[in-house]
Amino acid sequence: MSDKSKQRNNYWPLIVVVLISLLGSVAIQQGVGRYSFMNSMHYAMGIFLCLFSMFKIFDLKGFVDGFSMYDLVVKKFKLYGYIYPFIELGLGLAYLSFYKPTVTYVATILVMTIGTVGVVKSLRKGMNIKCACLGTVLDVPLSTVAVVEDVGMASMAMVMLVMN
Repeated sequence: MSDKSKQRNNYWPLIVVVLISLLGSVAIQQGVGRYSFMNSMHYAMGIFLCLFSMFKIFDLKGFVDGFSMYDLVVKKFKLYGYIYPFIELGLGLAYLSFYKPTVTYVATILVMTIGTVGVVKSLRKGMNIKCACLGTVLDVPLSTVAVVEDVGMASMAMVMLVMN
């Protein structure tokens, strides 16, 4: 297997999580019987964040060890690494339940923006490390994909904040 094929295979779990989140969003709206772009974003973000938190919670210590390699907050406050998956889970559940949308959007923007800064700094340094985005269960390299993920979620939250 070539290096490019191997690298693509490393991203397959991330692609699957995104696809399941989008398909879940569509399925929920089919069950409700009407489509709304805003609801679609809520459901997709909720499912995505809940799934991502689950992978981190499976091996919390391993996640914290990996996350501390590049996250700016965890480097200074290790406890944040242990809390982070539960922040993601809380945000995911808030999206799914439409709980305090404005607070949820702002919190998502802050969390994802801070995460983006750490990833970008590590990539600029040329660090070759594993991304902790899917915990230790799946092997995903830290790359621009992590930046796209963080910026994408922050952007979706920003769109929802403006549309709210």
